[in-house]
Amino acid sequence: MAEKKEANNKEEKVSLIDPWTILQYPLLTEKSISRIETENKLVFIVDRKSNKKQVKWATEKAFNVKVIEVRTLIDRKGRKKAWVQLAKEYQAADIATRLGML
Repeated sequence: MAEKKEANNKEEKVSLIDPWTILQYPLLTEKSISRIETENKLVFIVDRKSNKKQVKWATEKAFNVKVIEVRTLIDRKGRKKAWVQLAKEYQAADIATRLGML
């Protein structure tokens, strides 16, 4: 019984968070734009404390898409980058256009 209450509290806390607190901004480099076009991936700078599940949740909530995979790394500048691969039925180029990247 206590486990179910804890799980419900965690879900409520997650739903109260704005997705843009996790996704800070999209990365605009030549390499990231080529990934949008060739691999159907978006590249974001995300909150350093966030994990892959949180990045996936934030992307799905912010853009109403389905995420297949998230890869992250911390670069030399101390930023956390996330490569988010979208499902085939969604186009990363459409989202990039909405964000003003393309």
